[in-house]
Amino acid sequence: MSAPTSLARQNTLLLAAAFILIELLAALALSVYLLLPLARRSADDLASLMILSAQTWAELPPQTRVDFEFELLANHALALRAESPGVGVDEWHPPYFYLLEDALANRTGTRQHLVRESVADTIWYWINLPAGHGHLAVGLSQQRIDAQPVTALLIALLGGLALAGGVAVWLARRITAPLARLEQAATHIGQGESPELLPETGPTELAALASRFNAMARQVRELLMARTTLLVGVSHDLRTPLARMRLALELLKLAPTPALIARLESDIEEMNGLIGSLLDLARGLEREPPVTLDLAEWLTDLATDFSTPERAITVTCPPCQRAVPPRALRRAVGNLLQNALRHAPDTPAELVCEIDGEHCRIGVLDRGPGIPPDQIETMFQPFHRLDPSRSPATGGAGLGLAIVRELARANGWDVRLEARSGGGLAAWLCV
Repeated sequence: MSAPTSLARQNTLLLAAAFILIELLAALALSVYLLLPLARRSADDLASLMILSAQTWAELPPQTRVDFEFELLANHALALRAESPGVGVDEWHPPYFYLLEDALANRTGTRQHLVRESVADTIWYWINLPAGHGHLAVGLSQQRIDAQPVTALLIALLGGLALAGGVAVWLARRITAPLARLEQAATHIGQGESPELLPETGPTELAALASRFNAMARQVRELLMARTTLLVGVSHDLRTPLARMRLALELLKLAPTPALIARLESDIEEMNGLIGSLLDLARGLEREPPVTLDLAEWLTDLATDFSTPERAITVTCPPCQRAVPPRALRRAVGNLLQNALRHAPDTPAELVCEIDGEHCRIGVLDRGPGIPPDQIETMFQPFHRLDPSRSPATGGAGLGLAIVRELARANGWDVRLEARSGGGLAAWLCV
């Protein structure tokens, strides 16, 4: 089985063949519709001049014929002589002389072949033409017809072939070079490396392909960074409850008490909550079939689930029907609502829904301390918290917003945090 041909070689051959075919068609059209009609017209004019010259010579007085022959040779490169050149044979002539034979045959009614004769290193062609009551030999030099269409076509074809090959190679390399860079970059990604982003230039299709690849490379880079962050964060956050559990176990050996057992149970719950958050983050990339929901009713039910007798959550939402994955939407909005309740416990929380063209914006609004503008983007990173102490009493594991962003990416949503005028934070989820 033969090895597959490279794309550059295939494109080079196809482009070269296309250029050659176009050149041949152009040469054929030029010859048939331009050069051949002009050559026939020229041959007919020359045949008319040759016949007229022979007839004029016969009608002139004998003493003026020499001057007429000299003027005809000097001005029109035609020669006259009384003796017959003989009978011509059908031999090869330059293409123009075949047209001249046809033109002479049409005007005289007799088909003759031109007689070829060498005179002083010059080729002459002679033919007998009617002159008065007899015939006169009329000749013309081959140099009088300087046109060489066959040579011109051959030079044009050979030059066009070389040019077509060069252009085909250049175009093939220009087309395949971005694909070669894409193949190298994909190989680097497959090896776990972080390749350089491709230039998003060139034809529309290649620029779009480079843009898609760059977006994928950025996602892979972010996933690798998130993986490293997750491993570091999990090891850090699990180490604290494990240390407390080890201490509690040592104390239980000396004097078991209900407080130590409760402490162990609390640490186990903390570890279980962290593991559950990590599973939620992992499930954020899973696809879920959409279901048409009435967002006003859905948000009311969600607010009821999160409200307490001490703190009710208000809902403001016009009628809005949307096809969304319900579990993913509940996890995303629920995480935003939990953040609002945790960080703004003494202020009212609101759930709002706004219709923005073809999209609906679900907002979770609070009047808490808010987030500094320069920290908003970093808050979406796993395990990132404003409180550096990482105490469970002041916040969660730092995975809530990371889970919301992963859910948004997986479902084509947009999530953003904005500072509210008058204090507080507005978290918007555009679905």
